[in-house]
Amino acid sequence: MTAPNGLRAIPTEDRAWLVPALADALSGGAPVLPVAPGTDPGVVSELLAADLPRGTALVVRTSGSSGVPKSVALSAAALRASAEATHEAFGGPGQWLVALPAHLISGLQMLVRSAVSGIAPVFFDGGFDAARLLEVADGLESDRRYVSLVPVQFSRLLDLAEADPAAAEALRRFDAVLVGGQAVPRALRQRAHELGVSLKRSYGMTETSGGCVYDGVEIGDTRVRIRDGEVQLAGSALALGYVGDPELTAQRFVEHAGRDGAPTRWYRTGDAGELLGGMLTVTGRLDRVLVSGGVNVSLDEVERVVREFPGWAGAVALAAPHPEWGERVSLVVEAGDAAAAGAETYAAVSSALRARLGAAAVPEWVTEIDAMPRLAGGKPDLRAIGEWLTRLRASFSEVRRADAAAEEVGAGGAGSGTAEEASA
Repeated sequence: MTAPNGLRAIPTEDRAWLVPALADALSGGAPVLPVAPGTDPGVVSELLAADLPRGTALVVRTSGSSGVPKSVALSAAALRASAEATHEAFGGPGQWLVALPAHLISGLQMLVRSAVSGIAPVFFDGGFDAARLLEVADGLESDRRYVSLVPVQFSRLLDLAEADPAAAEALRRFDAVLVGGQAVPRALRQRAHELGVSLKRSYGMTETSGGCVYDGVEIGDTRVRIRDGEVQLAGSALALGYVGDPELTAQRFVEHAGRDGAPTRWYRTGDAGELLGGMLTVTGRLDRVLVSGGVNVSLDEVERVVREFPGWAGAVALAAPHPEWGERVSLVVEAGDAAAAGAETYAAVSSALRARLGAAAVPEWVTEIDAMPRLAGGKPDLRAIGEWLTRLRASFSEVRRADAAAEEVGAGGAGSGTAEEASA
């Protein structure tokens, strides 16, 4: 479907159309909107009718893990700059095994890198299965091979590799295993190191054409600064802005004059972080902070500590209202992880949180869920998890109210009976 603005809406499952259309867009052709199955047709129609920033080659919807998804306009120059910077950081182009959704920048950037290098990608289809992914990887033809994953996928691969020497050898054949989308827990990094896996931690977002900081160090001409605790990024890979939202574009993309007086365009990430020895450490989201009894608690820091413990690697921290403290931390864990052999106890986890982050960071509630709701890219769906938790607590409240009412009726009945007996 092609719109008056030239935008081509292409279903991501139609790779015979998507891959060449993306290559055409990178060469100055019509811009592309990758459309995932189940996408609201109304959203697509709005984008097809919208005014696009000049030079748009690709429109990508963000994952919307904690809010409403945004539509980001990216230029061919930005996409190419990102791809070339990755090739330079990794020592040259290679063949990509595409295991992430093609409507998100994490999956699309593998297609962009493939188009730029001229090396055809290999797609990994179906639900994620570690053993099957390594089988597909055996079919990669290039001398250099790369894959991009999210932490939950990488963890499953490490589980298999630790139990199967052949799987470990297959995983080591990747020249780089790029892991991003979320913070990579220290325990996961240690396991990869012990297995000799070439892990590369990626930090970036749709607004930066994908990863722009690897293992804490900028790639290409990316620049990093910290302003009021916020990570801000500059460089050739920055997006043009948000489609149909000039106010948000002006808020998130700002220009500041450098020492030479020349203006530099910066993207305000909304992430908290720090630069130590020239290396970036992202500590969480600035908007993922609750106030408990007057004490600020970073939910991302809580997750960082908790996920270091066996059985808690997928835990999600949320804010929950509290009648006395205002807000308290609430944890949600998958039932299978919590019941796994070797899983650490809640007492040990809460003790570590108290020691490292203070008493206000200790969860008031820990709730098990059968399967953690996730977005297409593998990130936990914070909105869906929060809604589930709200419904669950509401049901508990109803049960408690019903029990209290029953006890009150029972107590009243017993008293009446005793009075009648006495008068008799």
